[in-house]
Amino acid sequence: MTVPIQRLLETALYCDDVARTAAFYQELLGRRPMLESERLVAFDAGQATVLLIFHRGHAQPLQTLGGMVPGHDGAGPVHIAFAIDGSDLAPWESRLQSLAIPIESRVTWESGGVSIYFRDPDGRSVELATPGLWPTY
Repeated sequence: MTVPIQRLLETALYCDDVARTAAFYQELLGRRPMLESERLVAFDAGQATVLLIFHRGHAQPLQTLGGMVPGHDGAGPVHIAFAIDGSDLAPWESRLQSLAIPIESRVTWESGGVSIYFRDPDGRSVELATPGLWPTY
């Protein structure tokens, strides 16, 4: 029997300059970090999801009072997508323009969703996607 999951809870991004990357996402999301430490910076990514910014190569195991968190790391080109309402697409495009973040691409999907793509300071592909992109969204 398969036990259902509720949602993806955390997305971890690894970077060489945590302050620069955290500043980019703080400005982009318009939210202050929920947590800032030597290990990571954590942002509320909406609807009970969390965006974690880690220093690449420094995500060692962490002993806590409740147990040990295993170490993890990542490298290479990755992608992250944020869900937005269709009515927020134009305001987001204006926001990106005001932040001097160039839109790399815009896709209107056959299923009805629209995605806009841009890059973060580490070269990651960041997407803002409206409903209709996936059968589940």
